[in-house]
Amino acid sequence: MLKQLQIRNYIIIDKLEINFSNGMNIVTGETGAGKSIILGALNLILGERADTGVLVDKEKKCVIEGIFDPGMAGEVQEFLESNELDLLPEITVRREIATNGKSRAFINDTPVNLSQLQQLSSLLVDLHQQFDTLQLGNTGFQIHVLDALASNGRFLNEYRSAFAEWQQAKKMLEQLKAQQVQSEKESDYNQFQYDELAAADFKENELEDIDESLKLLTHSEGIKAALAKAYNTLEEGEQPLVQQLKSMINGLHSYSNYHKQLPELVDRLSAAQVELQDVASELEHISNDIQYDPEKVEALSDRLSLGYKLQKKHGVQSTNELLLLQKELEERLQNVLQIQQDIDKQETATDDLFRKTEALAAKITQARRKQIGPFEKKVQELLAQVGMPNAVFKVAFEKKSLDVNGADAVDFLFDANKSGQFKPVNKVASGGELSRLMLCIKSLVAQRMNLPTLIFDEIDTGISGEAARQVGIIMKTLAANRQVVCITHQPQIAGRADAHFFVYKEVAGDKVTTGLRQLSIDERITAIAKMLSGEKPTAAALENAREMVQH
Repeated sequence: MLKQLQIRNYIIIDKLEINFSNGMNIVTGETGAGKSIILGALNLILGERADTGVLVDKEKKCVIEGIFDPGMAGEVQEFLESNELDLLPEITVRREIATNGKSRAFINDTPVNLSQLQQLSSLLVDLHQQFDTLQLGNTGFQIHVLDALASNGRFLNEYRSAFAEWQQAKKMLEQLKAQQVQSEKESDYNQFQYDELAAADFKENELEDIDESLKLLTHSEGIKAALAKAYNTLEEGEQPLVQQLKSMINGLHSYSNYHKQLPELVDRLSAAQVELQDVASELEHISNDIQYDPEKVEALSDRLSLGYKLQKKHGVQSTNELLLLQKELEERLQNVLQIQQDIDKQETATDDLFRKTEALAAKITQARRKQIGPFEKKVQELLAQVGMPNAVFKVAFEKKSLDVNGADAVDFLFDANKSGQFKPVNKVASGGELSRLMLCIKSLVAQRMNLPTLIFDEIDTGISGEAARQVGIIMKTLAANRQVVCITHQPQIAGRADAHFFVYKEVAGDKVTTGLRQLSIDERITAIAKMLSGEKPTAAALENAREMVQH
């Protein structure tokens, strides 16, 4: 509930503090005294946008502060925890508008944005925002009313969870189908590329090996000549090096006993001879293996040319990159085959989720449908009670495709004069009729819905007498279990107050400001008598007012 509202430097309010009761709070005052200004200030802490035009004193900032008691509202606690705001027994909401026009909002002294402020306010106050008279024509609100009457909360949570899963499954299925279309567009080209690489049938590092082989074959004659020359120098020339070394060894060996370093030198020369003999053998072997083959050169050249052509085509530099590309193309082609299996599986899962969602929607539909008859009857009775005996209320209920609220299209229809011509309420009902109709509906759903503080701004427009008295009775019934704040001009409603606040204008110097005070019992009787008979109430009006206050 709203415990206190403080207003400073707002339009014609210099400073104001209102301490509300937890029952029925009535605000009265002459037209233009500032009742709607107080409501406008309250709107600011509920998240409405502001401008510097609201400042009385352009040198000082405007401050609106509300203190709320959230009671046992678990949703409020969840909001505070999820937004990392202090959990306190009371919630202080403050809005400041600086002289430069910048606005700041605070919850429990922590800065917040307007979105957070609006979210919290919807949990604390119903100021014709979440349940505005204009929303009588809103399908979402109308379904919400039926769900409240049917206590569909648990079913709706289960349904919306299933609906979200079904929507996600549908989205995945659409993505798979789009992927399939794209893959099929690319499939022929991928197949051509893959076939081209598969036909080439390259092995790992093949092009690099071919390149080396071609270099060898191309220079084979020069290589063989160099090998032969080296071999001849070592083994078959007029004075082969191997033979010369052998002669040296023999010559030195005969004197090795006469000098201590000669045996070591002989051994080293012997090792060199063996190594040169081995080198000569390797040279001969390599020379025998090198054979120039024109046909092989041509074949390898063609193979290398094909490889270079494919490398250039695909923008790669090696045989292994071509092989990797071939593998990737193969995987893409396999995916085209696999994706149909994935689509079939996803279609089955999507169909199963649809049937589950549809079954849950059917339960919700059944529960809603059961409420329509009793709801129409009770609204009809209340409409007669609030001065609209000729008005007829009807709920149109049709099946539609599934959405987040189920499978039902709901429309509240209205006939003001029993003409038999039913039309949507927001198209045929007047403002006063809409207000009273909304009051009737709220009074029915208030016990089923966790409605916060209810604030009515002149909901009694266009009624008087017995109809006004009945509106007061309904509002008083609402106030038995929740806080009600009502701005009214009707004495029959004002007489039901638990706390009666009077708004007035006063002149201080050359400045007009709005003031407010809570009336005592005697002051209430006088104020209500003036509402009945004018500025100078008669004795009968005073007696009538006294009876209204006491009863």
